[in-house]
Amino acid sequence: MQELSIFKLPRNFRGRNAFVVQLWWIVQSIFFKNSPQFLYGFRRFLLRLFGAKIGKKVIIRPSVKITYPWKVSIGDYSWIGDDVVLYSLGEIEIGKNVVISQKCYICTGSHDYLQSDFPIFAKKNIIKDECWLATDVFVAPGVIIGKGSVIGSRSSVYKDIAPNKVCVGNPAKIIRERKIDK
Repeated sequence: MQELSIFKLPRNFRGRNAFVVQLWWIVQSIFFKNSPQFLYGFRRFLLRLFGAKIGKKVIIRPSVKITYPWKVSIGDYSWIGDDVVLYSLGEIEIGKNVVISQKCYICTGSHDYLQSDFPIFAKKNIIKDECWLATDVFVAPGVIIGKGSVIGSRSSVYKDIAPNKVCVGNPAKIIRERKIDK
């Protein structure tokens, strides 16, 4: 069983010093969260100020929560919906023209429950170009979602998804190919 008295946070795990982390959390809770919904440019500015790589015309709703913006990159024309959590203990790379719908949770960290010191770990998540994560999708640490894939509402993704797949369920399973009519 875990013995939390011996837990140690790995050196430089957050990627910035404690002052910068706290400053981001204050800025997020006062300025980012309370900004009018149409001020997408302002929120992009705040994220870039804290080291996020944000592409052109990215739409990020004010209710989005981002743990460490310096570990996040979002490609051009992507949309991040209401109440999305980017739990960026590790890096999160979101491609171009991606839609992450409301209440999705992109998780890059957890604990190793098989070790008594319950060590925390982080793994990079990648969501390739032109994906759509529908409402309330959970993405586990270390997952890559291939270009053009669709993940259905309330699905949980624990393993990599190949490009151009439509997936649903917990765990998410491929139900068909995604083919776009031109």
